[in-house]
Amino acid sequence: MKITLMRHGKPEFELSGRVSASELSGIAKSYDMSGIVDSPPKESLNLVGRHNIIVSSDLPRSRQSTASLGVSEVHSADALFRETSIPHFNNGSLKLPMSSWLIILRCMWFCGYAQNGEAFLAAKARAKEAAQFLITLAKEFNSVLLVGHGFINYFIAKELLSENWVGPSRPGKRYWEYGVYSSLP
Repeated sequence: MKITLMRHGKPEFELSGRVSASELSGIAKSYDMSGIVDSPPKESLNLVGRHNIIVSSDLPRSRQSTASLGVSEVHSADALFRETSIPHFNNGSLKLPMSSWLIILRCMWFCGYAQNGEAFLAAKARAKEAAQFLITLAKEFNSVLLVGHGFINYFIAKELLSENWVGPSRPGKRYWEYGVYSSLP
């Protein structure tokens, strides 16, 4: 059995520029609703045909990525596979580069801050549930491809490894990158 975790294509909404704390909520919503602007590399396209079932996150960038991969039928496009939502502030005039906000907010997230986002422990629990769902599908269909997101794919990979699946410690953090996980006999 094998499970492949692939990251979606490059989003059309870029997380860049200087923004204030009060703008973060709107940016998060715009990013979640964005599609993709690139095409998958040949290696990723070739990978699709080696899987019996395809699942994805229900966010537009994952759904458009599956379409770009030539997938006509997705078994499940589910919120279970959504990216971990980064916490953010409701207001504030402090302006920082978006890259700085992302680092600060992710660090705060790892330390327990979850306002307007998903708590770190909740995200890990969801990743565990997602991994179990993928394992169930792999038992039924033998090979599963998930077109998901960077952080949630990483946490799903950790869960697969803890269940004695074999594969890379990181499934790939660049767009269209992936990791393949195999069950031990």
